[in-house]
Amino acid sequence: MPGTLEGRYIRLEVISGKNVKVPSERIPAGIYVSVNLESGRRWKSAIGVLSSDESITWRDTANLSLDASPTLSVEIRASFELDQMLGNGELVGELEMSWDALLDHGNEPFDISFPSVRGVHPSLILKATVLHNCDNQDSALLDFIVECQITQDTDAGHERFAAYVTSETVSHLNDAVKHFQLVLDQCPVGHPHQAAALTNLAWVRLQGYIRKDLQDIDCITSLFRKTLALRPQGHPDHPLSIYHLLKALIWRYRKENFTAAYIQESAQLSCKLLPLCPEDTYLHNIATGANGVDYVIHACNNLPIDASDEGIYLCRVVLELCPLVNEHRSKALYKLSRALSAHFEQRGTIDDLAESIRHSREAVSLCPEGHSERETYLNDLAYSLQSRFDHQGSSDDLNEAISLYEEALRPRPVEHKFCDFSLDNLGDALHTRFNQCGDVNDIIRSISLRREVLTLRPPGNLYRDYTLNNLAGTLQTRYEKSDASEDLDEAIELYRDSLQLRPHGHPRRHTALYNLSSALCSRFTQTRKNEDIEEAIRLCQESLEALPSLHPSRYFSYGWLQQAYLSRYRVQHNSTDLSLAVENFRLASQHPTQGLPARIGGAIEWARQAEVYQHDSALEAYQTCLELLDNHLMMRSTIISRREAAAAFRSAQSLPVDAASCAVRRDDLRHAVELVEQGRGQQWSLASRLRTPLEDLQSTSLQLARKLSELSKSLSDAQGSAINADRVAADQAAIQYRRLTEQWRAAVAEIRNLQGFSRFLLPPSYEDLQAAARHAPSLSPRQESPHNVQFPRITLTHLEKLKNDFAREIRLASFMRPKETRKELQVLLRTVWNEIILPIVIVLQRDLRVTSGSRIWLCPTATFTSIPLHAAHPFQTKADGRRELCLEDVYICSYTPTLSALIRSRQMMKKRATPSFVVIGQSSPGAGQGKALLTVDSELELVRKLVPTTANPTTLSGDDATRAGALDALQCNTWVHLACHGKQDREQPYYSRFAMKDKPLTLLDIMEKDIPHAEFAFLSACHTAVGDVKTPDEVIHLAAGLQFSGFKSVIGTLWVVDDAVAKHVVEAFYKNMVKDLEDGEMMDCTKAAWALNRATNAVKTKVPLEQRMVFIHIGV
Repeated sequence: MPGTLEGRYIRLEVISGKNVKVPSERIPAGIYVSVNLESGRRWKSAIGVLSSDESITWRDTANLSLDASPTLSVEIRASFELDQMLGNGELVGELEMSWDALLDHGNEPFDISFPSVRGVHPSLILKATVLHNCDNQDSALLDFIVECQITQDTDAGHERFAAYVTSETVSHLNDAVKHFQLVLDQCPVGHPHQAAALTNLAWVRLQGYIRKDLQDIDCITSLFRKTLALRPQGHPDHPLSIYHLLKALIWRYRKENFTAAYIQESAQLSCKLLPLCPEDTYLHNIATGANGVDYVIHACNNLPIDASDEGIYLCRVVLELCPLVNEHRSKALYKLSRALSAHFEQRGTIDDLAESIRHSREAVSLCPEGHSERETYLNDLAYSLQSRFDHQGSSDDLNEAISLYEEALRPRPVEHKFCDFSLDNLGDALHTRFNQCGDVNDIIRSISLRREVLTLRPPGNLYRDYTLNNLAGTLQTRYEKSDASEDLDEAIELYRDSLQLRPHGHPRRHTALYNLSSALCSRFTQTRKNEDIEEAIRLCQESLEALPSLHPSRYFSYGWLQQAYLSRYRVQHNSTDLSLAVENFRLASQHPTQGLPARIGGAIEWARQAEVYQHDSALEAYQTCLELLDNHLMMRSTIISRREAAAAFRSAQSLPVDAASCAVRRDDLRHAVELVEQGRGQQWSLASRLRTPLEDLQSTSLQLARKLSELSKSLSDAQGSAINADRVAADQAAIQYRRLTEQWRAAVAEIRNLQGFSRFLLPPSYEDLQAAARHAPSLSPRQESPHNVQFPRITLTHLEKLKNDFAREIRLASFMRPKETRKELQVLLRTVWNEIILPIVIVLQRDLRVTSGSRIWLCPTATFTSIPLHAAHPFQTKADGRRELCLEDVYICSYTPTLSALIRSRQMMKKRATPSFVVIGQSSPGAGQGKALLTVDSELELVRKLVPTTANPTTLSGDDATRAGALDALQCNTWVHLACHGKQDREQPYYSRFAMKDKPLTLLDIMEKDIPHAEFAFLSACHTAVGDVKTPDEVIHLAAGLQFSGFKSVIGTLWVVDDAVAKHVVEAFYKNMVKDLEDGEMMDCTKAAWALNRATNAVKTKVPLEQRMVFIHIGV
């Protein structure tokens, strides 16, 4: 060393490195540089993350004393931990050099190259500078190279493993395993290096497994799982730990018969890993490569279509792994689309089909003409559109499907290997359009296409049996439309040929059996040849024998068998056949592995046929329909999806009324009441189950009460109010919701085994419902049976016309002068009085002896919900000149959505909170929510003046009357008066809303709140008590939502309110509410119906008829 440098320092800057490859090919957590001095000391740079191009930047600096050693060695090392490093990592390259060599480059950066690793030479860029006395700083902190046993064993393990990878000598692998096992033995639970020790052992064993030198993959994955548990999210080594487990699962999938569970978990891990790996890092490069995420995507895309919630969730995960530019995205979209389409066929959720179509469209858009998969994706899109047509009936969908099938067919000449599939699909769509439109050209072309497919699938073709079956189905359809017996005879022969190709043991034999059965049944109806119906029945029975007890297709066998028995009954009138048909209806509706939508449809048909043939099972059929529908709706995880699921069954909309009517005709009035109650307001009943008081249960089993309470809260929290736009999150929520629902049902079943709780949360019995009559005559506890009041001159057609006439006259009345007589409206109200209300009043007075001035509750169903029954009026005078009494003169009238809702409200009245009254008003709503309301502020002031101070009244208005502010006010007060715009959403009633300053307060917002202390709400806004046209018996409106949330007594409106005259009703109402109150006494919400009755009577000269009728009372 030159004498001039003695006692001096060198500043060594480690700038960067490139071509850094690890000899063992293991992915490092990071790379560092070690400078080792002869004095037994060393300096280590920081650990830097390797870039995707195998380069790295440090810019780390050390001040080294030249007195320490005449020479030094520079090492590049791979660390497998970013956190606490175990050992010294794996040696990448080592170079010995002198200080003179370092200083030979002046103050400029220079490059040093290391021996070759895997075909390339790693290199570093360094800079060495002699420090002068003036800028001398403290020397770098140097470690003494004294290694403990754990470090020695770890470094030896790395060295042996690298030797194994380069030489493939198994003894080196065994040595590495031995060293790493020794390290793990020295790192018990809680040791700071246990995760690193587990990883090292697992990694070398995994490489041995990959090279077939070791087995026991169970142990390997278990070690990686333990490591991941020790390195949770946020830990520096969490991403690398995910990658290790991912790699183990990928290789396990490859080597163990491609077990789907391993690749499915790999996909979920990939989704967690990628966001944690910056794109320019080496880990990201390897993780997304052909042996990482790219392989996972490809493998998942090649799995069979899985329409379960879990299968769809996996498809979403895979799609998330495929950004717009990913080559696998179109295949991932196709897979998700197919799964959603199949899920729709099982569950009937129209959102699934809509999303399937959206993904199919994108898949097609990513594949220009000439792309190898374009025709496949066109067919998939067309199939989904055709399914949506089957569900919703839009001819646009069917026509587009046919166009897409034709487009998919164009690039496929007859000799194309998939031409037969395209022809068959087009034939099916044309067959469907014929059923819709009856254009004979469609069925002719469909038959022609399917005959062509048959020629393309000669004897011996794998799909010939399908083609025979499809052609037969098309011919059978033409027969049913044209009565061409030759078509039916040919269809039967084709079905027989298809059956011949599906011998005993064939997985699709059962479908050929029941399809042939259906055709023979049709021929029997025409020819009445007994041998046809006998064979039809025998074939269906054979199809059942061929299927295990829980096979989904048994449902269809039951269906065709009941059709065969019913056909024979129609001809031979043997009651045994009718009984057998009913028994198969029953078996089909109870078949557990068939989707609920199909079972509901079958049960509805059962009820219809039982009614036609006056079979005793009709009530059982209706009961089954209601129970299946309840189960179907309860499995929906969002409020909106429940309503959509209910609306999808158009034939079920009158189900409660039809069921009750059936019971009435059988003179079973008690059951009629139970059925109409069970079928009405199912949305509210489902939601209210999660808010059931548990005081009685707590006294019997505190443990079960707590369990149910916790599950109910979890379900309530998991229950979404609206469809989640994030479909991946929505699917996860649906899976969680279904599992919680199953646990909740199990807990309820356990409670029903307790003595005295056998009917816990079951639909209320007649005896339960009699509690509603405690303060009313509608179901008097003194009466053993309800009274059946008949309306002999009113038919359903009359009711529908009456409803439409009211809607028209209310609309026309809004254009009339206030003092002008509403003659046409009076005529309609007279009809309601004479034909509907008067017969009821006669029974109340004559049979039940209910005195005038008593309260009654109306619980209308179906079309009755759209008729203002409370306003019924004869508008006539007696011979002595006195006015004939109307309903409001005789009784105090209220409404209730269901009897159960009234009972719940009364039960909740037992708990009273400190009174507080809030007046909420918004005269200037936010953009798009309606025009300014000029009289709102004066109405708020009026109410404030009339309400006694004991109610502690407050006002929320102007800029403070926001959505959040109004919600908070509803929760914090027992009495509420709300004056603003109200809007009924006819398409989606749960979006009905009150206009606020920023954004609307919706029915969904209100339903999510549980306000058990609330008592009364006056809704001085339009359309707050108007139900849903599609599902009138669900009574979905703002007033009902407030009652569900806890308000026991609510005043709502049936149509548009004129705010200029509404204040007269409001003033008269509150004057009556405070009438006769003594000092310090609080208003009683049970007087609200009486006060409204008095108010509408008092303002007759000020307020026109339709504006008095608009207000109704709901609740106690």
